[in-house]
Amino acid sequence: DKVEVSEADLKAKYEEVKDLGLAVLMPGFVDCHTHVSYTALRGMFDDLPYAEWKRELLRREPLFSEQDWLDSARLGVLEAVASGITTVADICRNDSAFKAVQEIGLRGIIYREVMTIHADHIEQVIADGAQDIERMRSVADASRIDFGMAPGALYASHPKLFQAVARFAQEHDVPVALHVGGSQEEESFVRYGSSPFSIHASEAERIREHLRETNKFLPWLPAGTSPVRYVYNWDMFDAPNVLAIHCVHVDSEDIEILRANDVAVAYCPRISAKLGMGMAPVVDIRAAGIRTGLGTDSPAAIDTTDMIDEMRFGLMVNRATKQDPKHILTANRALRMATTGTEADAVYSRRASARSKWARRPTSSPWTCTIRTRTRRATRKAPSSTRRTRTT
Repeated sequence: DKVEVSEADLKAKYEEVKDLGLAVLMPGFVDCHTHVSYTALRGMFDDLPYAEWKRELLRREPLFSEQDWLDSARLGVLEAVASGITTVADICRNDSAFKAVQEIGLRGIIYREVMTIHADHIEQVIADGAQDIERMRSVADASRIDFGMAPGALYASHPKLFQAVARFAQEHDVPVALHVGGSQEEESFVRYGSSPFSIHASEAERIREHLRETNKFLPWLPAGTSPVRYVYNWDMFDAPNVLAIHCVHVDSEDIEILRANDVAVAYCPRISAKLGMGMAPVVDIRAAGIRTGLGTDSPAAIDTTDMIDEMRFGLMVNRATKQDPKHILTANRALRMATTGTEADAVYSRRASARSKWARRPTSSPWTCTIRTRTRRATRKAPSSTRRTRTT
C-alpha cells in the first residue's frame, strides 16, 4: 500500500529543528585580499594619505621579529574567523600568514610576494619564492590551502619581474595576485615618473655611482600609460589565473584588457577611501563580466577585518557617487561578491576564449599579442598607443 507523507512529516521525523532566532544561515565570507600579518600594526599611523602611510609602514616592518609576524598573523586570522570569513587570499613575504591559516583552520590562497628593482636579481628572487612555496606546500593541508606568487608594487619592481612571475605561473600552474591601479601616486609614477614614489634626490648620487660601477641603465623609466596597460605590456596577464587588486585608476580600455584576459578584481573600498586612493568603478567592472570579489586589505590601515563593514561601506559609497539609480551596487550583488557565485570566484580562474583585441598569449616577440576567438587565432602587433620603450 502507498502511504502519502508530507514534507513537513518527513522533516519532523528525520530532521532536527532548531530555532536560531534572528540568526542567518549563509555561506562563509571570502576575503579576496588581505594581509593578516599586519594586524598588530593597526592604529599606529592613522589619518595619512597612501604614500605617507606606506612610508610609515615600511619603517616599522624591520622592527618585527619572526615571532612578532606570526603572532600578528594569528590575531588577524582569529579576527577573520570571528567576523564569518572562511576563506582568505593573503599576500605575504614570509610564512606567518600560512602558519596562522593552517593552525586555525581557514581555507585560502597564500601568495608569496617577490620584489626587486634590479634586473640581475630577478632570477634569484623568483627562485627564493618558488622554494618557499614548495616548503609551505610540503606541510600544508592541500584540501584547504593553495599557494601562488605576487609581484611587488609597480613602483618597487623591475618590469621584467612581471614577465618572470607570469612565466613561473604558466610553468607551475599557480595563481598570481598583484596590486595595480590602486592610487593616484602609483598612476602618476607609472605614467609620468612624478609622485612621492619617484627616486628621491638624496639617492641620486648613490644610484649614479652604482650605474657607473655596473655599467647598467636605470631599471625603470616613466611608461606614459596606465598601470594596467603597463603590466599588460610586460606580459603579466599571460599568467593563467591573475587577481588584480584595487583597479581604482582604470578607464574603459583598461577594463576591456582585464576582461579579455579573464583577470579577476578585488574591490577594497574601505582602505581606498581611508587612504585617499579613490574608488574603483566596481559597477562598470562587473558590467564587463569581470569576476569581482571583496577584500578587506591591510589591517594596518583599516579598523576591522569585517566583511559586513566592507559590504556596507562599498555599497553606500557606490550609491553616493552614482547618479543613475539603475547603475548602482545592490545589497544582493554585494553579498554575492562577499560569499559565493561568480563574484567570489575571483580567486579562481575561468580563463576562456575572448573575442577581443586585448586577449593575449605568450609569443616570441615582446610586442605581439594573440587575438583568441572561438574559431581561429591570429596574431598582430599591439596598438601603438600602448607601446613603450622597455628598459633592460
